[in-house]
Amino acid sequence: MDPRFTELLRPFLKLAGPEEITITPETDLRRLGVDSMQAIELLFTLEDTFGIALPDEEMNDATFATAGTLWQAIARQLPDQSAEVSA
Repeated sequence: MDPRFTELLRPFLKLAGPEEITITPETDLRRLGVDSMQAIELLFTLEDTFGIALPDEEMNDATFATAGTLWQAIARQLPDQSAEVSA
């Protein structure tokens, strides 16, 4: 995962607690407080930062389930096809 991605994600993890957590591909976004409204805000932030648009078919609970699934959806849209898609 891109370091910019994990840093952008961190403020949306409201239930992560006061300590700094390590964001891994398995990090459960819902469990850490990313609800549907925050997912929309997060989406806009990611699209602006990475200069992409997530297709409608990627706008689902499975995409926003973990940091890894979200990163894979973002990475597939990056203009540089050599970008590492694996989480």
